[in-house]
Amino acid sequence: MMKHRLAERREHLRRHGCGPRREQVALLRHRLSVAARPARAYALAVEALIAFGAALLTLRLSGLLAARWRVRRATHLLAWSAGLAAYALGTAAIAWGAAAGWNAGVFRAYYLFGGLLTAPLLGAGSLLGAGRRIAGPFVLVYVGLAVGVALAVPLEAPVGGTGIPDAREHLALFPARSLALAGNVAGTLALVGVTLLTLRRRPVGNLLLLGGFTLAAAGSAVSGLGVSGTAAFVAAAAVLLYAGTAARR
Repeated sequence: MMKHRLAERREHLRRHGCGPRREQVALLRHRLSVAARPARAYALAVEALIAFGAALLTLRLSGLLAARWRVRRATHLLAWSAGLAAYALGTAAIAWGAAAGWNAGVFRAYYLFGGLLTAPLLGAGSLLGAGRRIAGPFVLVYVGLAVGVALAVPLEAPVGGTGIPDAREHLALFPARSLALAGNVAGTLALVGVTLLTLRRRPVGNLLLLGGFTLAAAGSAVSGLGVSGTAAFVAAAAVLLYAGTAARR
């Protein structure tokens, strides 16, 4: 009888002594995970809003350059407007990915406008502004090739999540990444080269251009900071790029 009571007590302790601790820990973890979900959703919503705001700002600046082109009919203004528009659409894809999640279509839009087109169009604008009209046909051919590659190239891995995808995980080196590398190097060399060569003639505008392009490159390099960090770089770079093109000296 004594043994039976002791056994019942031990069984009672197993049920209500140690058991609740394990259950309490599980419930505590569950409560924490449930509480973390709204915070994570709020952070993603804020990141999406920041990226969307940066896209709207950049698109507005592109429209201002397009309006100036309609008045002056200067080809380099059209190329600069197209470059900023591509920058805006790439940022809009980032905002979409943060808000609704990334998929193959959003990633292709992000890579086309942000990775393939922005730098070459801005570089072509610099060359055209310096009187190098041959840059016009070359950039048109490049744009057609970039659109074809971005739409047709197969993805190496599925795209998902809310963070900015790494192109190395989803695209092969040839032709997509190699084309982006060539276009970005050529666009950067054109913009920086023309800016430095005409620095004395137009110091304020060219320094603003260099600052904007540096921020744009930094935004791509520090994409690990998250959507909001990248969007902040995009907005600041767009303002400096527009100011550089609009400056008269």
